[in-house]
Amino acid sequence: MKRQLLLGASALVLGGVSLFSTMGFTFQKTVSYPPYEVKTLYATHDLRGKLGPKIVVAKWLTNPNPDTKGKLVLVDFWATWCPPCRSFIPKLDKMVKDMKGQLVAIGISDESADTVTNFLKTHPVNYSIGDDPNRVDMKQVGVQGIPHVLLMTPDGIVRWQGFPEDGKYPLTEAIIEQVLTAYQDSKKK
Repeated sequence: MKRQLLLGASALVLGGVSLFSTMGFTFQKTVSYPPYEVKTLYATHDLRGKLGPKIVVAKWLTNPNPDTKGKLVLVDFWATWCPPCRSFIPKLDKMVKDMKGQLVAIGISDESADTVTNFLKTHPVNYSIGDDPNRVDMKQVGVQGIPHVLLMTPDGIVRWQGFPEDGKYPLTEAIIEQVLTAYQDSKKK
């Protein structure tokens, strides 16, 4: 009998949700948030699993006052002089485009508004950029190295934190989709 059950079982994965079917019975397996890997965060505050900071910028330089209600929010601490930051910009732009209406990105720099505005003339972005010359937002997180990213669910909880292009634990669209699916699953319960 056990052999027949195993042979009669099939699995189908649809958008991160697994549906298991065994002899006419269907079970849905929910997706969980990515594990909080042991990694160097380059920040003094590990906010994963905790309420994220309230974003306070001195001035919005692009797309002011982004609508974050009901969406994942990705906060990217960056600078114009930082090569890894500049290399992440087109990837982040693509993520926002691919997940339109589900993901909002906010880039925060502590450089002068003129420096960032001049940079954006040759490196345009389609997400919100805020100027934080007093490092209010960076201090809330304790950012010590950039780029540094927080990914928060609509309830404000940080679900991913760190260097977005970490060789071992990079932030990918698949991880963002996993966070979104896990959040949506948690609301169904």
